[in-house]
Amino acid sequence: MKDLNHQLKKLCDNNRDGSYATQAQRQRLLSLIADQLRDLGFHQLNSHSLKPKHVEALTRHWLAETLAVATIKNRMSAVRCWAAKVNRQNVVARSNDAYSIPDRQFVTNESKARTVTAEALAKVADAHVRMSLELQQAFGLRREEAIKFIPSYADRGDTLVLKDTWTQGGKAREIPIRTEAQREVLARARKLAGGGSLIPPGRKYVQQLRIYEGHTARAGLSKLHRLRHAYAQQRYLEVTGWAPPAAGGPASNSLTNVQKARDKEARLVISRELGHERETVTSIYLGR
Repeated sequence: MKDLNHQLKKLCDNNRDGSYATQAQRQRLLSLIADQLRDLGFHQLNSHSLKPKHVEALTRHWLAETLAVATIKNRMSAVRCWAAKVNRQNVVARSNDAYSIPDRQFVTNESKARTVTAEALAKVADAHVRMSLELQQAFGLRREEAIKFIPSYADRGDTLVLKDTWTQGGKAREIPIRTEAQREVLARARKLAGGGSLIPPGRKYVQQLRIYEGHTARAGLSKLHRLRHAYAQQRYLEVTGWAPPAAGGPASNSLTNVQKARDKEARLVISRELGHERETVTSIYLGR
């Protein structure tokens, strides 16, 4: 276990505030935060070396990922707990406004899905960045997952297996390989990466992240987290047979009992494939 992860685990073990579920979530989030700080280039940190620059780097990273506001606020709560336990409360601003974290957004039935065309991909000069974008689109991966992706490990024939070290929250997951288009993307990813990842040899994750950001910006591509919205909406259509509310389908309260059962099944499937634990989160992607 890395030094910072180990120290934050001990900090959690010695401070049993809240319910068992709250304690477990706090420890999970702090472990994730320690990993992300390392990926962002901050090495040899200990539990008492938290500084404003670390908090600012984390919040910039989370906002760039276009995570749900509630997710970012939960992570900020974990950071504030860490700061308080080591008597460094002043390191973290009292208000989330200081980090441009928006107010919580409520679910609407307005689609945020987007796709990246072949023409748009052609404008991305870096082959590894292009492939990460194709994987995001084909499998609904998060940006970090698509950058750290190791095709030779993940491709299990009819299933894609994501390592816990690639994923948000550190939880491994599986995604079905359903189409020939997905197989074709994976074949090209294998050819490009060989036995390695989509981070070229000689680069670290944080370096490839910056390269990804630069190339996508120059290609005029933004809000790429919305590729996950498109994936979720396509999967909903496949499982239920009708479009989700956000894509013009019927609202949940207008469905028959049989349709409601299929709606719930689809949402649970999509929640698992996107790496969420709760069916309710799918409303962000699908509407309600």
